[in-house]
Amino acid sequence: MALTTISSSTGAVRGSVERALRGARVDVRGRLFEAALLACLLLSMLVLGVLLHTVVTDGMPVYTERGWEFLDGALSSSASRAGISQGIVGSFWIAAGVVVLAVPVGVGAAIYLEEYAPRNRLTAFIELNVRNLAGVPSVVYGLLGLAIFVEALGGFSGQSDVDRRTLAAAAATLAVLVLPIVVITTAEAIRAVPRSLREGAYGVGATRWEVVRTQVLPYAAPGILTGCLLSIARAVGEAAPLIVVGAVTGFLSRGAGLSVSNVVDPGHLTERFVALPTIVSHWAKLPEEEFKVANSSAAILAMLAFVLLVNTLAIVLRNRVERKRST
Repeated sequence: MALTTISSSTGAVRGSVERALRGARVDVRGRLFEAALLACLLLSMLVLGVLLHTVVTDGMPVYTERGWEFLDGALSSSASRAGISQGIVGSFWIAAGVVVLAVPVGVGAAIYLEEYAPRNRLTAFIELNVRNLAGVPSVVYGLLGLAIFVEALGGFSGQSDVDRRTLAAAAATLAVLVLPIVVITTAEAIRAVPRSLREGAYGVGATRWEVVRTQVLPYAAPGILTGCLLSIARAVGEAAPLIVVGAVTGFLSRGAGLSVSNVVDPGHLTERFVALPTIVSHWAKLPEEEFKVANSSAAILAMLAFVLLVNTLAIVLRNRVERKRST
């Protein structure tokens, strides 16, 4: 009876596949669903194209007229002299803080949850809360950073007579912001590792650490790298937490210039700061048309260039790791 049922169901499936290949039957619902998906894609691409065209049209004249002067210049009350070098320095150190704080902690937490933690209610509760934290509005993390990193820890300055709204506190706040994203993307990359790799390694006598180090992490490395780099791009583009933590909305007295010695100077971490997102937010609210349209669009182009650079780096690293894995 079972053999007859299997044989008849196999014949029915084969017949439906043949009719679909020969075009004897049109899948109307499937075609409609495909058309709806294509319409969504085209609509999103249209909106993105309009936004990019507007930003490029408004911002490119600034680079055409001023070029490196705009990137290397300092904040100013004059639109013709204003630059974004101090914002670039702040965004650089924020990205560095995310790399130092969020990436190792997030990757380590994901490895523990997926490879070492027991499968019980506590682990499920932790994973659920990590996913919920990824959806918390960014301004809430700004309030958290203000209460902990600025007020409680004094901006990591170690002194009581200085302004505690420092770049170090801002970098730590954004590291906490993207930490759940790093954990989730790393965990998903580890879950995608075939179980046969683990079983084969255990079968030849490997320890758990050896399995994780030689089998799991190399296989999951492309996904882990992609998630970490995209998290950095997310952190660099956030403005609300930085404003809450205490980013400067006026002008800075120092920190201008894109020389290597100035950009990598760790003294910026204990001082007041500004970043590219806060510059765009501030300029967009000014009444002068040059600030609101031209300069803010030019600053947005600088942010887009950074995000595209990070995405390109993610793609290159992922492809390189996948090639090494396949050889």
